[in-house]
Amino acid sequence: MVIDKVMLNVSDGTVMHAYAARPDGDGPRPAIIVFQEAFGVNRHIRKLVESFTRQGFVAIAPELFHRSAPPGFEGSYTDFPAIMPHLQALTTAGMEADIQAAWEWVELQPGVRKGSVVCIGYCLGGRVAWIANSLLPFKAAISYYGGRIAPELLLRAPALHGPMLFFWGGLDQHIPPEQIAAVVESMRQAGKPFVNVVFSDANHGFFCDERLSFNRAACKESWALTLAFLREKLA
Repeated sequence: MVIDKVMLNVSDGTVMHAYAARPDGDGPRPAIIVFQEAFGVNRHIRKLVESFTRQGFVAIAPELFHRSAPPGFEGSYTDFPAIMPHLQALTTAGMEADIQAAWEWVELQPGVRKGSVVCIGYCLGGRVAWIANSLLPFKAAISYYGGRIAPELLLRAPALHGPMLFFWGGLDQHIPPEQIAAVVESMRQAGKPFVNVVFSDANHGFFCDERLSFNRAACKESWALTLAFLREKLA
């Protein structure tokens, strides 16, 4: 595995750092863009980049807070107020520019198989994965407990390119059942293919083993479903 810290030029004139990794050897290989939680491209996200690389992906995690936080920013899971200014500084236009920059980096990598780019996001990144899939021709997209898709981004459903896989926690107080239902209904009305998974005994952030809400069973099962979904869509 080759790990690299890259700098991406964004169309608004900013520079965005990112954590990237690629398998040893030649391609062609699929690529995955990993969108961060609200806590930055921290150890958890970097480990995910490396986990996907071990599965054969060229992987990159862009630092979405680059306009308001220093490179390498990592927020504490126990100090949510400290990350609020960075969340509030995000705009849809800015995220679209960041998505585009990460996409262009992937497209330029010689070992990436054309037409085989997917994305995945967690928490904040789950919303970004939805935006990304409506913006660019991703082969597939996965959203883990993506907040604020409903109601403000539901109109993007008809523009989605690849099939989507959604994961939610049934105990999640941040994303109520009616919002999940609204996302599902928007997919149905748009006629878009999707898989919707709710872990009844899991909370928000259940996939992260560094959070108090970590749910080992839901993490293990969702990882297996994630890999199966991606392999099927990339076949």
